[in-house]
Amino acid sequence: MILVTGATGTIGGEVVQLLTGRGEPVRAMTRNPARATLPAGVEVVRGDFDDPESLAKAATGVEALFLLDAPGPWIAQHDRAMLAAARAAGVRRVVKLSAIGTGEQAAKVGDWHLPGEQELGSSDAEWTVLRPSSFASNALRWAPAIRAGQPIPNPNGTGMQGIVDPRDVAEVAVRTLLSEEHVGQVLTLTGPELLSVPELAVRLGEVLGRTVATVDVSLDAYRERMLAGGLDPVFVEIAVNGAKLVEEGGNAQLTDEVAQVLGRPPRTFAVWAYDHRDAFAG
Repeated sequence: MILVTGATGTIGGEVVQLLTGRGEPVRAMTRNPARATLPAGVEVVRGDFDDPESLAKAATGVEALFLLDAPGPWIAQHDRAMLAAARAAGVRRVVKLSAIGTGEQAAKVGDWHLPGEQELGSSDAEWTVLRPSSFASNALRWAPAIRAGQPIPNPNGTGMQGIVDPRDVAEVAVRTLLSEEHVGQVLTLTGPELLSVPELAVRLGEVLGRTVATVDVSLDAYRERMLAGGLDPVFVEIAVNGAKLVEEGGNAQLTDEVAQVLGRPPRTFAVWAYDHRDAFAG
């Protein structure tokens, strides 16, 4: 049995689909099982990272765990809680979804993952840590502006990132859950090319057959926009620092680790954009 946390999200949902497609037994953990839409045959269980009893029940009888959580300062606490339940249940293998640069740059979003990485690394479990770069699917937040013919807000200037397709991340997760080949490894997952926000806009425009413009947004304006949207101030400051890091070239990193695991090149952003073009076309 493989337990997938965050099973209704972008990565977790894809991992569940891939595992069930291989005929693997899957238990999907979510806070609201009644609202979950998952493939037939998947065992859906309620699990809340702040409810240890629910985690213990979710981990019972599990052989492998795919551990992921929504970004935020709560990740360290949630990781510890889930790993404690997994250890008590005798879970043999754990694959954790982390973030690129964890522990390598101050005040990065990925540093929320560092305590969980450290605890996993000192455990007796067969572990693998996945550190993906920025997801191609983050572009979906621009969809309303693009549909309205408005420019994409850009707080990153010309800073570039190795944008990765979430589907590639999910495929790597499945390989590492099912194989011993990458036990004890930290895998940094990127796409095949470094791209800035203006370059992403060009790729989207080529898929949509029209110009997609960008407009530079200062970090102060970026901060105010997120605060006005009701986001946690701690999260906002981390996001602003992350945008500044990207702007300064601090996340301009490419690796070949997707290809090493999957035996094929990672998907390009243009491929992702084509496959999701309806979201931007309206």
